[in-house]
Amino acid sequence: MTLNLCVLTPNRIVWDSEVKEIILSTNSGQIGILPNHAPIATAVDIGILRIRLTDQWLTMALMGGFARIGNNEITVLVNDAEKGSDIDPQEAQQTLEVAEANLSKAEGKRQTIEANLALRRARTRVEALNMIS
Repeated sequence: MTLNLCVLTPNRIVWDSEVKEIILSTNSGQIGILPNHAPIATAVDIGILRIRLTDQWLTMALMGGFARIGNNEITVLVNDAEKGSDIDPQEAQQTLEVAEANLSKAEGKRQTIEANLALRRARTRVEALNMIS
């Protein structure tokens, strides 16, 4: 038995096919979804989506949004998403270093919040890369 997973951003369909299982980062922690999961709607945190195909796990960096699960259908609506295999390792590492530097230079509450969010996004992209192996 399988699940139909659809990951959507405002600009494109990132994923639309059947999977065996997913592990999703929500605002209250990670949840595993298998076929016949109870119907839920949840907020999706900035974090990693793990996708199990037959015997292979893939990763995707998600940048926050919402997910709806029901009737073996999973719809994930996020601000942005990137497959781990599509992330350029050097660019991701540079973005992380810039985000860390920007956080240390941040002045005031607004700049600090924005720098923290940029750092979380950058760390998520690097983490998605590191889980591929």
